[in-house]
Amino acid sequence: LCSSGLPSDVIIEVGEISFHLHKFPLLSRSRTLENLIGDSSEDEKKSQDDKRYVLKLHDLPGGANAFLLAAKFCYGVKIELTAMNVVSLRCTAEYLQMTEDYGEGNFIMQTEVFLNEVLGNWVDTIKALETCEEVLSHAEEHHIVSRCINSLAVKACADPTLFSWPATGHSATQSPSCNVIWNGLRTASKQQPLSEDWWYEGVSSLKLPMYKRFILAISSRGMKPERIAGTLVFYAKKYLPLMGRQSSFQNGNRAALGSIHTSARSDADQMSLLEVIVELLPDQKGVIPTKLLFRLLRISMILHASPVCRENLEKRVGAQLDQALLEDLLIPNMGHSAETLYEIDCVQRILDYFMLVDTDATHSTSNCLSDEAQLIESSHSLTPRSMVANLVDGYLAEVAPDVNLKLPKFQSLAAVVSDYARPLDDGIYRAIDIYLKAHPWLTDSEREQLCRLMNCQKLSLEASTHAAQNERLPLRVIAQVLFFEQLRLRTSVAGWFFVSDTLDNSQNPSGTLALPRNECGIQDKQIVCVDIMRERVSELEKQYESMKHEMEKLTKTKGSWYDLYKMLGLKLKLKSCMPKDSKKLCTPKVFSPPKTPLSNGKQNQDSGQLVD
Repeated sequence: LCSSGLPSDVIIEVGEISFHLHKFPLLSRSRTLENLIGDSSEDEKKSQDDKRYVLKLHDLPGGANAFLLAAKFCYGVKIELTAMNVVSLRCTAEYLQMTEDYGEGNFIMQTEVFLNEVLGNWVDTIKALETCEEVLSHAEEHHIVSRCINSLAVKACADPTLFSWPATGHSATQSPSCNVIWNGLRTASKQQPLSEDWWYEGVSSLKLPMYKRFILAISSRGMKPERIAGTLVFYAKKYLPLMGRQSSFQNGNRAALGSIHTSARSDADQMSLLEVIVELLPDQKGVIPTKLLFRLLRISMILHASPVCRENLEKRVGAQLDQALLEDLLIPNMGHSAETLYEIDCVQRILDYFMLVDTDATHSTSNCLSDEAQLIESSHSLTPRSMVANLVDGYLAEVAPDVNLKLPKFQSLAAVVSDYARPLDDGIYRAIDIYLKAHPWLTDSEREQLCRLMNCQKLSLEASTHAAQNERLPLRVIAQVLFFEQLRLRTSVAGWFFVSDTLDNSQNPSGTLALPRNECGIQDKQIVCVDIMRERVSELEKQYESMKHEMEKLTKTKGSWYDLYKMLGLKLKLKSCMPKDSKKLCTPKVFSPPKTPLSNGKQNQDSGQLVD
């Protein structure tokens, strides 16, 4: 009700509220109200009781609160414009057509001037943009939303040391806490410098549609990918509760993972949020830590995100898999009909993406090489693949105890990385040994097929010693390990003897010249090295002797020694490569396998000799 004392002659209904006003103040400021009152006839638009016009404005933007302020403006009452009501009042002024034709400094002009002031302040702009949700269609029509987003994007992309607008704080009066009292005088405190991520907290209060448009705006203005990724991660941590449940992920506790589920609507909202964030992530490699990508991937599995979202995350993880840790790959299987404890298929796809990206990178690098120097410099391109090979070996050792892990899946994972990417095969041997221990029902052919994944020549001395005594390995593999270890040892000993003889002949050809003191020192060091090698030979002889007794027991049922080495394709008689003078330092021993009876009762007359 208007308190002017005059009886009202027009009733305007906005929603459930009726405004009893006078038509002349309204007609002088609004074209819309003038047209409504002028076009309405007294028979149709007047109440029969009090002879007053009745107008219904139920679609007025801003509702009754906005119309109340607009009506006060028409009556000349002073109103307060703020960042929280300027958007709805600006749309209301446009709806009522309160232009300059109906008075200088009309409502459209007043709200537009104040809106420009609001857009000059970071905090007020965010508040205005948040209120656009209430009158979204009208704010979009009058380009208020785009103006707010562009204003925020310009400020976020600008150098924080150069702009003069308030990035934080209040637009009107400064808070007293910002002042410092010194000697009875109040002085302004020194403004703290802003970091590059000063705007993360402010834009995180926006709803997802507005936030998405803001990210697209700063991307088009050349914002650094690292900053875009940083604000996306900040937004995800704020609105995705699962981002803080890393401990449950690592432990693989399905009960804990199930307990973190909230209502169905909340899960749907979180899934939509996750899919939008993944869609907005920059394409550049390395802008997001690999651990965070794995965390997002696990959340996508819990929330049952779309296949496109999961595939996007898997490709991003695969592109920088060399930066991952073993604990990142141990993703619990979230499916209801899960056969294995961990997501084997997901890791397989990630490895395939990594090999695809790494192969393309290696191929493009090799095409750019023009000389040998560049080829040597590009050798570091093999390092990521070697790191992934070690990662895969560790992952296989962790999943090998799973009795539900099928042999083809284990082989497929192990065979993804090329053999040359592994400097040593100790890791893959350990994984194979664990798998054989957890799957004792494998047939002999399956065991041999599994052992083909490792190269016996690339086992270290410790791994070879363990493999030679491993009863779970097939007999063929044990014999190969022993053969390659003896071949390696014989080559090493022969090399030491050759170097020693060469030095003796070159330094003292007549046998009567005295060696200088420093050369004698070198010779003493060589003798010490040969002694160490001789001790190693003696140790391997003992190991070989024990292995020979064990294999004699096996050959009683599986065939003779001759059949074993014939199966391996090895010659029984091997000549020693040692020089004659080497007998002075180390006397070789000849191991002759005992004659074993054949199946027809005859004795085997062919006795092979292995020279150690």
